[in-house]
Amino acid sequence: MRTFILSPAALLLLMLPLGAAAQTSASPPDRTTLAAKTKAEFIHAWEGYKKYATGYDDLLPLSKTGKNWHAHTLMMTPIDSLDTMILMGMKEEADKTRALIVRDLSFDQDFEVKNFEITIRILGGLLSSYQLTNDKRLLTLADDLGTRLLPVFNSPTGLPYMFVNLKTGKTSGIESNPAEIGTLILEFGTLSKLTGKDVYFTKAKKALVELYKRRDPKTGLIGSSINVETGKWISTSSHIGGGIDSYYEYLAKCERLFADAECGAMSKDGLRAVNQYLADETPSGLWYGSSEMTTGARTRTTYGSLQAFLPSVLAFTGDLDHAKRLQDSSFKMWSMNGIEPESLDYKEMKITRAGYELRPEIIESAYYLDRYTKDPKYVAMGEVMLNDLIKYCRTDTGYTILKDVATKEKGDFMHSFFLAETLKYAYLLFNPDALDFKGIVFNTEAHPLRKTW
Repeated sequence: MRTFILSPAALLLLMLPLGAAAQTSASPPDRTTLAAKTKAEFIHAWEGYKKYATGYDDLLPLSKTGKNWHAHTLMMTPIDSLDTMILMGMKEEADKTRALIVRDLSFDQDFEVKNFEITIRILGGLLSSYQLTNDKRLLTLADDLGTRLLPVFNSPTGLPYMFVNLKTGKTSGIESNPAEIGTLILEFGTLSKLTGKDVYFTKAKKALVELYKRRDPKTGLIGSSINVETGKWISTSSHIGGGIDSYYEYLAKCERLFADAECGAMSKDGLRAVNQYLADETPSGLWYGSSEMTTGARTRTTYGSLQAFLPSVLAFTGDLDHAKRLQDSSFKMWSMNGIEPESLDYKEMKITRAGYELRPEIIESAYYLDRYTKDPKYVAMGEVMLNDLIKYCRTDTGYTILKDVATKEKGDFMHSFFLAETLKYAYLLFNPDALDFKGIVFNTEAHPLRKTW
């Protein structure tokens, strides 16, 4: 069993009641300084990508080279980074990046892509940047991509296949999960509204509804794996982690972005089941574990970096009590080693998966809670997390993942979402005036979408 030592700053934050964090020093955290510091780290990571990985999807910062997801780049990091540059006021760099995307990006590629990843990163990024710049070439690219992705919905149930060939439209991947099925409505719906093509919204909404219909009639929970052709559950394990997480996020955000009452009703029903069967009150705090879908019986007491998104959704839907207490637990998980692990057994407080993938969810939740509570505690949390990221994940060429949060052994990969989400949410936490929080809805890759229709 590992021994954990919390930093003095983190320990103090955890011991204080809500609202007291800002009173521990003569003055509250300096948002302006922290925002500038975050922007400087974004520039460092972006310049590392440009120097060593231009023409590739992602940077390998230790190898000082790049890596593509497919046979040809889809410009993952530039697209994911563009709206962050815009929000940070990096107009000249954003203009150069936008010109590069418009010139070089082509979806006429004879290879298979994962619909979910391409939708949240590339489709979402193009739509967000279009709305921020009004460059119609970005919308044209988004429409082209949307058309190429549409065949995924041509299953007998309307639940989308996981993969599609961008050139031929051939689909594959019968076994899918709620996140990959239910995390499409914001992007396809926005594309529908901006182009006037109803098919995008209709297909994505049908998938969401068909998935909701297959929840357990007694518990209201959903499973973690489903056959998209038969609609039968393959795994009935229910949780809020990877493979399910953003399904709950998109139900709530669908209601907000499209004024969709049906999505709102489905969201309330889903979160009720989550709070009834997955929430777990323990001596160490509030956590959310795993349960059997059909009975609600507890099956695992694990929580990790991906689950740390839930406080943002709870706050977004008005449940500030659960949101604040769960964020405290998430921060406790982070503070054990100065960086959160992928997974923790919260009953024994033991790490079960020791890596860290530069994930944004805990900082995202701090941003939401700061916006809804105005409590300086969350800026103080953000300051601790930013400093820990710089201390443990920074390299001379950018940022990288950790193989083990206890030993701090580095891996060799900088996810594009580090620039799209992690640093964006940190920057917005410290500089909330950079974006009209009430006027936008973030997709799950932190691309802000605005209701302009």
